Amino acid sequence: MKPVAQLRRRITGDAGAWPEHVLPLLRRLYAARGALDVEQAQPRLAQLLPPDSLSGLDAATTLLAAAIADDRHIVVVGDFDCDGATACAVGVRGLRLLGARRVSHAVPNRIVHGYGLSPALVEELAALEPDLLVTVDHGIACHAGITAAKARGWQVLVTDHHLPGDTLPPADAIVDPNLPGDAFPSKALAGVGVMFYVLLALRRRLREQGVFAGPEPDLATLLDLVAVGTVADLVALDANNRALVAAGLRRIRGGQGCAGLSALIEVAQRDQRRLTAADIGFAIGPRLNAAGRLEDMTLGIECLLTDDIHQARDIAATLNEINGERRAVQQQMTDEAEAALARVSLLDGGAIPAAVCLFDAAWHPGVIGLVASKIKERLHRPVIAFAPGEPGGSLLRGSARSIPGFHIRDALAEVAARHPGLIDRFGGHAMAAGMSLQIEAFADFQQAFQGCAANRLTAELLQADVLSDGELLTEEFCRPSAEALRDGGPWGQGFPEPQFDGEFDVLATRVVGGRHLKLELGHAGLRLNAIHFGGGEGEAPAGRVRIAYRLEPDDYRGGDAIQLVVTHREPA
Repeated sequence: MKPVAQLRRRITGDAGAWPEHVLPLLRRLYAARGALDVEQAQPRLAQLLPPDSLSGLDAATTLLAAAIADDRHIVVVGDFDCDGATACAVGVRGLRLLGARRVSHAVPNRIVHGYGLSPALVEELAALEPDLLVTVDHGIACHAGITAAKARGWQVLVTDHHLPGDTLPPADAIVDPNLPGDAFPSKALAGVGVMFYVLLALRRRLREQGVFAGPEPDLATLLDLVAVGTVADLVALDANNRALVAAGLRRIRGGQGCAGLSALIEVAQRDQRRLTAADIGFAIGPRLNAAGRLEDMTLGIECLLTDDIHQARDIAATLNEINGERRAVQQQMTDEAEAALARVSLLDGGAIPAAVCLFDAAWHPGVIGLVASKIKERLHRPVIAFAPGEPGGSLLRGSARSIPGFHIRDALAEVAARHPGLIDRFGGHAMAAGMSLQIEAFADFQQAFQGCAANRLTAELLQADVLSDGELLTEEFCRPSAEALRDGGPWGQGFPEPQFDGEFDVLATRVVGGRHLKLELGHAGLRLNAIHFGGGEGEAPAGRVRIAYRLEPDDYRGGDAIQLVVTHREPA
């Protein structure tokens, strides 16, 4: 049984000081999100937090400046998700901009090497004869791999944003805003954002050393990649991240994005001139992520590093095909997960536990995070999906997704502390985490994790809420409002995309694409087109309905056309 979502409204108002050009609609929305003026609502790069308070930068820039001066070989070690791929590309491109002549990159294969800088990956990297490894979007939990690298005489710089464990790895320098005692005000930087800040600090050090004879390298050219990695990693879009993402989107819309992103936007059939954070999250990010999920993220990184648009288009076409395969695998695994839940009466009238653990020996480890996310959305419960780390192996890899109010990494830390040896390794954030354990430990872990969740989660936290910004005024159902909403972001985690609610008369319905519901709605004398993606299953609504929806320009119909995108539907 899917929990019944409760439609609630945010507290709104139009407090604050606003210039005339900001629509009253946007003023209400910004105020409801804590932004009371244009600088808070639409921060610019001039408001970016300075790097000074980010701990570890002095040691990090010392390593990098010396490596550049001595022409040492720097290897940037990426990760197999979109944040890790963009961070790797930013690291390689940025170091080259700043004068590094010997820069290579590497990325672990999910099946062969496991997560991050592992001893197996270090052994493979020996052929490159690196002098300095720079990890991006990982490293804070890679104790064994860093120890192996140090044993070979290599220097290691860790740039990461994940929460650290009780002990730090033996790296030469660590930059991570989530280290204990770190004074950097924003804890929401993605891995790509951390690497960008390292480059900002390195440029300043090189400037102080008098390295630049002419104009300084323009690191703003990397912001398109920073925007994509930040949005795709679902970190909170606080003011600092919004400044980064907005600047990156401006570059992309202005045709200044790298060739790889332009090719991905093209193959995803999005309009580059009007690209939004939602387009990154739903179209660009998944195509990059697909390489690391089913194949090798090397392909995704190559797409982001090439300046040849023809090569970029060839790679983007391949990534698009892999993404289609990923969708098919994901759908099959999700169907199997829901069937397994139904067999134990979870989805058919039975009580839903506080947390769910799922495992299937045939599942692909690259897709379990997406399965966990889908089941989490369906049940509004923390979910961990497991798959064998390699076919027939005894090690399970798990991917966890959580709900607001349940810090998934802290929960795993509690289980690990109460049951030493049960979990091999884990790491992550409040809303997402990764872990590994032995197959024979699965049942004990499931019991321990569900017990932890039952103790921590209240009935209020287990209630799924649909938050609305209230009703639109009749005159706000128009193209200028829809365009203002589209362009008023970036919207995302922590600064949610606006959605509204209201009661409407159902004038007509039809199912399109097999599972989506097109509606014609009546409201205050208006006839409005609407679509409910995935809403075509079951009995079509009739009479009067209450819906939550987003207001969007209908670019397919053009002109002044608008469309309501339904996110929640219930009888009026």
